[in-house]
Amino acid sequence: MNTPYYMIEELKLRRNLALISDVARRTNAEWILAFKAFALWKTFPIFREYIQSTTASSLSEARLAFEEFGSKAHTFSPAYKDDEIDEIVRCSSHLTFNSLSQYERYHNRAGECSLGLRVNPEYSEVGTLLYNPCAPGTRFGVSADKLPDQLPADIRGFHCHCHCESGSDVFERTLQHIEDKFSRWFPQIEWINFGGGHLVTRADYDIERLVRIMQGFHKRYPHLKVIFEPGSAFAWQTGPLVSSVVDIVEDKGIRTAILDVSFTCHMPDCLEMPYFPDVRGAEHIDDEHFSLLSPHSSLLYRLGGNSCLAGDFMGYWRFPSELQVGDEVIFEDMIHYTTVKTNTFNGITHPALAMLHADGRLEVLRRFTYEDYRDHMD
Repeated sequence: MNTPYYMIEELKLRRNLALISDVARRTNAEWILAFKAFALWKTFPIFREYIQSTTASSLSEARLAFEEFGSKAHTFSPAYKDDEIDEIVRCSSHLTFNSLSQYERYHNRAGECSLGLRVNPEYSEVGTLLYNPCAPGTRFGVSADKLPDQLPADIRGFHCHCHCESGSDVFERTLQHIEDKFSRWFPQIEWINFGGGHLVTRADYDIERLVRIMQGFHKRYPHLKVIFEPGSAFAWQTGPLVSSVVDIVEDKGIRTAILDVSFTCHMPDCLEMPYFPDVRGAEHIDDEHFSLLSPHSSLLYRLGGNSCLAGDFMGYWRFPSELQVGDEVIFEDMIHYTTVKTNTFNGITHPALAMLHADGRLEVLRRFTYEDYRDHMD
């Protein structure tokens, strides 16, 4: 198959889904898929074997839930709009408001939706400010000092999102802050959504600790239905982005392998977060060690994207042999928070979407064409 392409592996996806399904049972909680991290809708028939619901953050995601997943969405948006709210309500089972002013504006148009408020416990251990929803000045959620003693009669739940690829130890510490700030309102609500960022499918995640935490929570608040809505956990380590070397250039002792993909177009979190992806068969070399090794090795390369952005490159890697034009370079774990963020900057060929089925068959789910680039601006 010609590169580039994202390849989601069915067996790895089912492994994650089975684990999450078991965690949902053991924690007596509903675990639902967040589209903001993963929205490959042609995999939804597999998802429906394990989970029943999804979470949306926009009209398009709410329609995807209703029309393609086949169930109404748990929807949250920083701000709903007059010309979209009715359609969002049609596609939603739960509707969470980010502010009391949004609640006042739209709660009478919410139909049969179960209404919630996003709350801000003013505590998060997410270190990167770009991903920290509780940082000072946040635009997310209502802090405890702004809530009335008596919630509006039609508010049924709280939504609280504080995590990013976090462990159960982080959740335990965060939960203490959530309870300290908001438990006095718990008798007035029916459900609480602890948001995403709970990376239960990561190998070092302490599931037994999570089970104990939730057993204690249910004992303290037996009337509350609990919801988790991770995205990354579902698609964690379920497949790579496969690219090829198209040229090798050198300047000032730095050799760059130019690939037929782009970091800014196809792996934007590598530049935004930033983090270094794993490259199959290669060793990442930090800047300090690169300066020591580069004069003595022909196996060291910086990886460069094929866009006109000067900074479209990422780190240094040592390969087992010299790279040649046409060699494949495979970026591991490139399904979650990647396939949903791609763009058509520079009109660079967008990677195809493919699935490696359990029987070993590689199916192309979608190829992207010139018309996709053109019509994006139509």
